Amino acid sequence: MTYALITGASKGIGLSMAHVLASRKYNLLLVARSAEELAKAASELSASWQIKVDYLALDLSLPDAPEKVSEWCKSANYAISVLINNAGYAVWGNFTTRNLDESRQMIQVNAETPVALCYYMLPLLQQQPQSYILNVSSTAAYQAVPTLALYAATKSFLLLFTRALRRELKSTGVSVTCLSPGPVKTNFINRAGMQAIQETADKYGMMPDTVAEIAIMGMFRKKAEIIPGALNALSVFLTRIVPKSLVEKIAADLYKTKQR
Repeated sequence: MTYALITGASKGIGLSMAHVLASRKYNLLLVARSAEELAKAASELSASWQIKVDYLALDLSLPDAPEKVSEWCKSANYAISVLINNAGYAVWGNFTTRNLDESRQMIQVNAETPVALCYYMLPLLQQQPQSYILNVSSTAAYQAVPTLALYAATKSFLLLFTRALRRELKSTGVSVTCLSPGPVKTNFINRAGMQAIQETADKYGMMPDTVAEIAIMGMFRKKAEIIPGALNALSVFLTRIVPKSLVEKIAADLYKTKQR
């Protein structure tokens, strides 16, 4: 069986998707920052599913990270048929109060790195008769979100890029899909410094294992977009028919009133 490459694979949705793919007997290539967490995940996955697992500890906010991933794959001659650009995070707060370098790092991880990985990995994916790209966006991609302005913008960028790339590759053996989950019970809230809305996230958030199952199933079914959860799908639908100014006001009120 060929390999699936997953970024942000040491925890959360990424690790859950690794388990789903391992259950289908895909070998795995895991990329994330923490070597310790990756080693633990690799050991768990290989023992549970009797598959091959390799990993690369790498900071994906570095501009040359995608090229390093590509070189790693080529040097080991991995046969890759699945690329999942899952790594991403949010920076919460008003744009003018946030550190610009911190925001730039987020833009790199959320938008520039997935684009570069698609570029570098496509020649390897095209060597297989059928291969898949899954880019992980967010329901935040469908509207502007004050206090999460750049996060929502990066996710909207990734959504539109994915749809365009899907069309460009339509006549090839590479299927391209965008996953746009809503709140998921992962470390996302803590990483973004949004503990003040933890209670709301816990109430409405989906389990990462559930999201992962839906995501992988949709990817293999060659769907253009996947929005897990009926409530999330409804919220996205409403953004298409409700005036943008009202959607933005609701989002602004939600996060503004919850800020510490």
